[in-house]
Amino acid sequence: MSSTVSLPRVPLANRTPAPATPLLLFCAAHFVIDMYSIGLGVLQPLLLERYSLSLTQAGFLAGMLVFSSSLLQPVYGFLSDRFHTRMFTVLAPATAGIFLSTLGWAPGYWTLMAMVFLGGAGVASFHPQATANATAGVETNRGRAMAVFISSGTLGLALGPTYFSLITARVGLEGAWVGAFPGILITVVLFAMLRLPHSGAGTRGRFELAPLLAVWKPITLLFLCVFIRSIVQITFAQFLPLYLKLERGFSLPAASAITSIYLLGGAAGGFLGGHLADRLGGRFVIRLSMVASVPFLVLFVFAPGWISIGGLIVGGAILLFTIPVNVVMGQQLVPSQAGTVSALMMGFAWGAAGLLFIPLTGWVSDHYSMETAFAGLVLFPLLGFWSAWKLPDDRRA
Repeated sequence: MSSTVSLPRVPLANRTPAPATPLLLFCAAHFVIDMYSIGLGVLQPLLLERYSLSLTQAGFLAGMLVFSSSLLQPVYGFLSDRFHTRMFTVLAPATAGIFLSTLGWAPGYWTLMAMVFLGGAGVASFHPQATANATAGVETNRGRAMAVFISSGTLGLALGPTYFSLITARVGLEGAWVGAFPGILITVVLFAMLRLPHSGAGTRGRFELAPLLAVWKPITLLFLCVFIRSIVQITFAQFLPLYLKLERGFSLPAASAITSIYLLGGAAGGFLGGHLADRLGGRFVIRLSMVASVPFLVLFVFAPGWISIGGLIVGGAILLFTIPVNVVMGQQLVPSQAGTVSALMMGFAWGAAGLLFIPLTGWVSDHYSMETAFAGLVLFPLLGFWSAWKLPDDRRA
């Protein structure tokens, strides 16, 4: 048996279940990559103590990660299409793991910023190429295969806080370099086993601006809905461990565990939202998500004890009903530009929200309090409800 897994384009009659193996490789890499992408939030309380950072500086640090890991994804997508090399995927886990696990070695703040940028570059370089090739060779149940690939990343996001919390509890911030080993291992496995399909010119659709301009109004409204949801989603993910530790009195392991449960609830909310959208329509689900999440998120900020944590988990799950819904609605509006719309509704909206609002949240926390910052954030979905109210009806007769 060959030591490499190939993803050739073969006739339908010759298709076999073999693509499950490369899909498994992509899923393992996706799990590890996204686990690293969320780790900075857990490390921030320790970084604040070691480097005497302000909350504003912590916000800019997280904003740098969002810029590098999300906003730059289209650049890596272009490069991976132009230079058909598997190294965008192969080197990504080790790159993210090494730079984001060794932040405790940085001699100062600006080195920290550079290391976060390079770690984020590993995250960004992986996603476009891996998403394009994860289901290559899969003819039946391709949607299910893609769902498995996406879910592997979601699981990594959810378990990342607990992973880094357990490591730092045992070996501290400077010893967190051991957390890089899964990324290095996955890179070695990918280097040994993964081959990309040989795609000739014309296998991908061309970018065309005209179809997007034809539906600019609903696309803009939909983007605003995603952007507003992402403001809450990404700032909570980055600042929750810090907020729960500094202002709620939780230990770092407990704060990390709560963050993991919050992210797992969001993943479950995404699956439920997709199911509801099939039955009730995407527009209805977005409206429901935006307005119904607010009372629970307000409960999180102002209620005491575990009632507050319950509000966080339920509110987060309802807010993230819209993750698959936004993408599907965008693709329905512009079927010929499905890839561009997907990138717009996922990486770019997420990255733009984080780049702007993570530093702003840090600044508000420094000048007022983290509770004040969170109290302002939980009201943003009401603006999303206004945008969703103007969306076209997506239900089919």
